[in-house]
Amino acid sequence: MDDSVFLKRTIVKHTLWSESLQEHRKLRIYLPPGYNELLSYPVVYCQDGEEFFNFGRIATIAGRLILEEDAEPFIIVGVEVNVAVRTQEYAPFGTRFDQYLTCFAEEIIPYVEQNYPARRTPGERILAGDSLGGSVSLHLALRYPELFTRVLSLSGAFYPLTLEWLEDETDLSRLEINMVVGLQERDYETDTGVYDFVQLNRDAKKLLEERGAKVDYREKEGRHIWGFWQKELPESLRYFLNS
Repeated sequence: MDDSVFLKRTIVKHTLWSESLQEHRKLRIYLPPGYNELLSYPVVYCQDGEEFFNFGRIATIAGRLILEEDAEPFIIVGVEVNVAVRTQEYAPFGTRFDQYLTCFAEEIIPYVEQNYPARRTPGERILAGDSLGGSVSLHLALRYPELFTRVLSLSGAFYPLTLEWLEDETDLSRLEINMVVGLQERDYETDTGVYDFVQLNRDAKKLLEERGAKVDYREKEGRHIWGFWQKELPESLRYFLNS
């Protein structure tokens, strides 16, 4: 099928006011081919929404999965973030972390589900994120088990505090996590220090599995960049949407 078919898409932009964050938050919402308000759709909720669309090319990937591979049509919601405060919102030690979790679960989810025919069961909401976006997605699933059970993590930044919180959990059998990390991510410098993301992901996988979570895990040649994540995104989406 000609690639031009996959480039045709409907993307709607929204801005909502967050009481939790006391600011506006922008959303990008992808509607699948053949979108019909009388139907209902699973939803992939992406942290770093602008990057998932611009660098991850998630809309093009979604079109290809739906039109060529018979994946069930799905909606994508990209939640944009101000990079200046990203760590404060996404990291468990961030000053805006609690407010962001509240905004996401208690404001963004209801907003989307009031305005679009999104399915409302935990198994039909998929949280997706890269790096700290993968971490905050996991934390959302931990804090709001009634809303989220499925997490797609691209090189998740599972810092020591996240691992400590996982150790405190006893039963995570409700969770289903798809994880990928690049083998060239062993000495990655962030704004809070230098981390071995391969080992952090291995440690997170072990803790999750010991507590009953279903983990689909892979290590590939790759670095902590969108060039790697874009290549891995189709396989991660297939895991949740082709079954």
